Amino acid sequence: MDLNHYQEQARTTALYPNVGKNPIYPTLGLSGEAGEVADKVKKVIRDKGGVFDEISSEAIMLELGDVLWYISQLSSELGYSLNSVAEANLLKLSSRAARGRLGGEGDKR
Repeated sequence: MDLNHYQEQARTTALYPNVGKNPIYPTLGLSGEAGEVADKVKKVIRDKGGVFDEISSEAIMLELGDVLWYISQLSSELGYSLNSVAEANLLKLSSRAARGRLGGEGDKR
């Protein structure tokens, strides 16, 4: 699926206060959904010895979809397409790789 197409379709389901002028709501939602992903992974480690069975993996995939939805909404609120966000990320990573700086800390490495 094309990321921009996803973003357009996801936007039609955005029902939160001041859509189009509210980056705070999707930021908070993103944080919450990322926490749900982490919690499901934690439970796989705790309850299943770190084995990601089909049920656990599918539950995590559904939460990842929610993360993607919130990333899409926040991107829209800030005026970015998902394609441009993805392209900028790949450019940043390829620059770091070329300079041997994939490891370490900080945005400007």
